[in-house]
Formats: sequence, structure tokens, C-alpha cells
Amino acid sequence: MKRPFSLALLGLSVAFASMTAHADDHATLTPTSEVVQQSDVDWGYLNPLRGDKSPAAGDLWGDRTKDGASGFLVKFNEGFSSPPHIHNITYRGVVIQGEVHNDDKNADEQWLPAGSFWIQPAGESHITAARDKVNMAYIEINEGPYLVKPESEAFHNDEEPLNVAENNMVWLDANDIRWINLPGSDDAEQGPKTAFLWGNPEVGQLSGRLVKLPADFSGEIESHADEFRAVVIKGDLTHETEGKDDSQSLATGSHFGSQGEITHVITTGADGEALLYVRTNGDFDIVED
Repeated sequence: MKRPFSLALLGLSVAFASMTAHADDHATLTPTSEVVQQSDVDWGYLNPLRGDKSPAAGDLWGDRTKDGASGFLVKFNEGFSSPPHIHNITYRGVVIQGEVHNDDKNADEQWLPAGSFWIQPAGESHITAARDKVNMAYIEINEGPYLVKPESEAFHNDEEPLNVAENNMVWLDANDIRWINLPGSDDAEQGPKTAFLWGNPEVGQLSGRLVKLPADFSGEIESHADEFRAVVIKGDLTHETEGKDDSQSLATGSHFGSQGEITHVITTGADGEALLYVRTNGDFDIVED
């Protein structure tokens, strides 16, 4: 039996709601989907002016060097530490591998492990460092291009930086939400969980969250959004677009996304849970087989 539940967030809590009311919203939108493997990313320099002293960077979607939103991977060498600098735009980051420190140059070290999240406001001076042998993060911007500028050009834009370590996430599960078509489930606590990170979860507004899928999960993510993007942060995951023979394993740092009414068929491995970062401007359901 399939057990559907929606990861539509209201404010800072999770509300599980039927999606039938949104069918007309996508009547004129041609459903499309895409998958980008981490192994297919075209790597360059995050800050070309610093050459090989810069972290490596590669786009998953969009183009970080142009106007518009984009999401990209960044790799830091062991022991990397940047000089104090600013960015022209606000960005969000999720640690995928290793440990990353991102803060004011005078701040105590706060090493963020995989699954941690941070926001770096435009204009705020900071340093970024990494200390493991392999360090990788997913970075996302709502507008581009992504530029690195000297600390002397710092400004305040009324936003505040935020660092949230993985062990400080507040995970919401069946005890915190209202189930649709599954009242009184005995195994709800073993199901998917979500942690809201940023934005406005109302339909038509952008927001971001982390989604945990348990080990041996088999089911679908049904997206009803004009924009749905997911990046694999942790774990083993196999993805297939419903109606297509395109099943493939996705390594951490890989991306799958869609627009319109699209069903993503998902399975996870037996060795542990999988963690996704999801950016969307609409609702999506997770339906467990």
C-alpha cells in the first residue's frame, strides 16, 4: 500500500496537504525533468582572479557567472583558508563532505560537518576555511553573478549571517505533522523527515529545506511546483523519472529537478538514510510504496 504525505511547509512547521487544488496552476507548464551527476560537473575556479589558490566550483543548474539564480558545487582543499572578503550577493550553503568554517575573521572556529547549513549575507566580511582531506559544499544564489570582492568594499544589507550545525537541526516527523490518508500510522516515526531552512513555503514562493529518507526507502517524490530542485547531501540514492527508463544511482553532490507535475521515483540503500536539500516554489508529496 502506498502511503502519501506532503512536505508542504507553513511558517516554521510542516503541514501535510492535498495537492488537487493546484492542478490548474500548472495547466500551461510543460513538465520537464533533469538529472546532473556530480561526476559530470564541469569544474572551474570559484574566484578566477586567485587561480589555483581558489576553491574549485562547478554548476549543477543555472550559471553562477551570469544574472539569475544558480546552484553549484564548491570543493575546498585540505587546510584552505580564505582572506577576509565579501560577496556582491547573499548565498546559502550546505556542507556535503568534510568540515567548513564560515564566519567573521575574529570569530571562534565553528566547524560545520556534512548536513550543516549556513547563510552568508551580501556585503558582510567573512572568511571561509576547510580542514578535512576532502571538503565539498553546495552553494545557491537567487541572483547572479557570484562575485568575490575585497573586505574594503564591505556593506550591511540588513540580513544577518546564520550557521546551523547538522546536530542542531530540528527535524519534524509524524509526531509534528498532520498526515493525509494515513491517520494513526504506527510506523510514522520511521518515515521521511524534514527541516525547514529558509524562505516562504507558500505556493509560488521560494523556500529551502532538508529532507531525510530512511534506509531501504522505496517510493516517489511527486512535485507540483514550477521549480523543484534536489541535491543529494548524504547517502545512497537511485532516481528514475516516472514514465522514463532512466534509472541511475546518484552520488552525493548530484542534482535532480523538474518543473510542473513530475514524479521522481526514489529508492535508498540499506546502509543508512539519505539526505536531500530541496529548493522549491511549490508543494511536493512523498509517497512511500
